[in-house]
Amino acid sequence: MKKVKNTCLILLIAVFVFSCGNKTKNDTAKHNDASEATEQPPNIVFILSDDQSWTDYGFMGDENIETPRIDQFAKESLTFTQSYVPTPLCSPSLATIITGLYPKDHGILGNDKVYQKVKGDRKTSMANRAEAYKPIISAFEKQTTLPDMLKEKGYLSFQTGKWWHGNHKIGGFDDGMTHGDPKRGGRHGDYGLEIGRKGLDTINSYVDVALKEKKPFFLWYAPFLPHRPHNPPQRLFEKYKKKTDSEHLAKYWAMCEWFDETCGQLFDMFEEKGLTENTLFVYVCDNGWAQNPEKSGYLKHSKRAPYDMGIRTPIMYKWKGKITPKMDKETITSSIDMVPTVLDILGVEKPDNLPGISVLKEEALNERKGIFGEVYAHDFDTIENSMFYNMAIFPPYKIIVPDPVRKKEEVVQLFNIEKDPFEKNNIAASNPEIVKDLTEKIKAFRAE
Repeated sequence: MKKVKNTCLILLIAVFVFSCGNKTKNDTAKHNDASEATEQPPNIVFILSDDQSWTDYGFMGDENIETPRIDQFAKESLTFTQSYVPTPLCSPSLATIITGLYPKDHGILGNDKVYQKVKGDRKTSMANRAEAYKPIISAFEKQTTLPDMLKEKGYLSFQTGKWWHGNHKIGGFDDGMTHGDPKRGGRHGDYGLEIGRKGLDTINSYVDVALKEKKPFFLWYAPFLPHRPHNPPQRLFEKYKKKTDSEHLAKYWAMCEWFDETCGQLFDMFEEKGLTENTLFVYVCDNGWAQNPEKSGYLKHSKRAPYDMGIRTPIMYKWKGKITPKMDKETITSSIDMVPTVLDILGVEKPDNLPGISVLKEEALNERKGIFGEVYAHDFDTIENSMFYNMAIFPPYKIIVPDPVRKKEEVVQLFNIEKDPFEKNNIAASNPEIVKDLTEKIKAFRAE
């Protein structure tokens, strides 16, 4: 009987040891899974507004437009309100965002290459446009884009929304909405322009692909919002009609809130999929827009203009728990910094040809004295034949130098943008030394 008891005791001890061993192995496996999840680099989402002034957000002080989701996003981000894109036009601005280069270096100077326009024959004109733009696309394909750089880290890349440079694959994206075929209406986004305006189902599908393949991903969300056509949902239009007598202002304001709603839908999607904490969200607007209250169009000091209403934009970086939120109203940054910042986060060495800096490096930001801007013709040729303006922004001063050939009737303008953010008072005549210094800086920039 004693022998049986001893045998039972031995068996019980063996079972206990075995179960403990299994528990340890299971716990270790869970720990390893968690470590792998933690070690996976962050997903990256670029959110791009299209034709919106730097003033047209609730958090920037607008008293009419409501942007609650972007306002909350700004509070949760490292937000720079004194930021810029280098040029006030869609295509070259987007090319800078995806390459980290100034227009003079990536070669996309305007929206269209100079082409023969046939009066009354749009089909032929568009065919001529496509033919003229082919070498531009071919040259741009040789540029190294952020999706190209991310491939080395195992990223998938997805394009949605605005895209000017042919098929999405030209930009290094693995998949995308834009086919870029001019024979099927390809010019600046084609099917991509449906994102946001017709929901986010395509993004949902792309994200699910990345999750299934267990890969980090880069998402380009550049909806055709609040860009014209200004045809907001009726409920939003009715809301803003109560705030103004101008139908055009009401429609534009409603478009800004519509864009804000789609950003909220994107944030909610990521939250529901458990992706918020390991995703870097970056926000920027491609160029400014000041709505004309009298008709459906923009005022001349905004889009395509060298003024801050054309090139200033808030830029925001959010990575929950990793980037400390801060509302920075003084530090100057640019869209040329977006690519270097992503590379810095991923521990990838910045290519020597990139002029931007990581906004997470405070010392580099403090050492920076200024940035530059360029405005070329909408239908461009060479840099020399298409230049309209050069800008240098070295706070508190900003200089606008008109091209002596194409803008020969205009004068150099100098503004103190800290005291005069809407550039009403040209102080060039009373500050010749500052004008000389900034003009020399532009010359050096052009020569780089």
